[in-house]
Amino acid sequence: MDKLNKDEFNERIFTRINKLIHDYELIKEGELIAVALSGGKDSVLTLHALKNYQNLLDFDLVAISVDEGIEGYRQNGINSAINNAKELGVKLVQKSFKEEEGFALDDIYQNFKSACIPCGVFRRNILNKTAYELGAVKIATGHNLDDEIQSFLMSFARGDTIKFSKFGPELDVIHPKLVPRIKPLWNTPEKEVGMWAVINDVDIHLDECPYSHLSLRAKIKEFLNISEDQYPGVKNNVMKSFQKMLTFENDIVTILNECEICGEPTSSNICKNCELKELISQNYKNHIHNE
Repeated sequence: MDKLNKDEFNERIFTRINKLIHDYELIKEGELIAVALSGGKDSVLTLHALKNYQNLLDFDLVAISVDEGIEGYRQNGINSAINNAKELGVKLVQKSFKEEEGFALDDIYQNFKSACIPCGVFRRNILNKTAYELGAVKIATGHNLDDEIQSFLMSFARGDTIKFSKFGPELDVIHPKLVPRIKPLWNTPEKEVGMWAVINDVDIHLDECPYSHLSLRAKIKEFLNISEDQYPGVKNNVMKSFQKMLTFENDIVTILNECEICGEPTSSNICKNCELKELISQNYKNHIHNE
């Protein structure tokens, strides 16, 4: 790809992201935004896009990386996160499952049908607590258009209509200790994210998580990609239907308590994070007892 086409592509993708941020007012002047930076293509583009948006609006950035503890996989992503944060002059705060929760994902994944279940719960908890402690008012994630469609269809397939309120480029503040998410790549296709990384020779972690093939998301992703190849436009049609649903007034009101164990926001008396840690603890005790 020659320089002109490269520049045109970069301008197109950043213009789309900038327009989304502006139209939905995802960021306001003076705010501190925390970027969830895994080192993968989506989170790295998010960091670069928000750094670029600082040319248009005065706000602050910090990045947070979480080491889940996946041997032979995660460190490469952490290295990419470190390199990109350093290149852009953004402070990077590093956290890990081992330090925050007392175990690595490799240690406990066998207790669950899919490693994605505990990984998602513990990762979200660590990101939220860290962003809150840093004083960030929003967490920017790398969810792209494909991710959003997959999440929508997953909830649709499960009949989990309550989750529909969590879709869209911005989530509302529903508890003082729960930092809302924004998704600057919400309408950017995954394919274009990958193209951006390749043509700009950006340092990203390309490997797939070794546990991801076990998840429902992986199966839906494969289904959508096959459908898109056979019937071009399927993804856009799903997204358009999804956006129409988002325009309907949502009467579901989420009331959050604080976890009786850790004090984090939860819709129950005990948060999912503490619930899973108790399950892991019980399994460990049973394992020791049976030896």
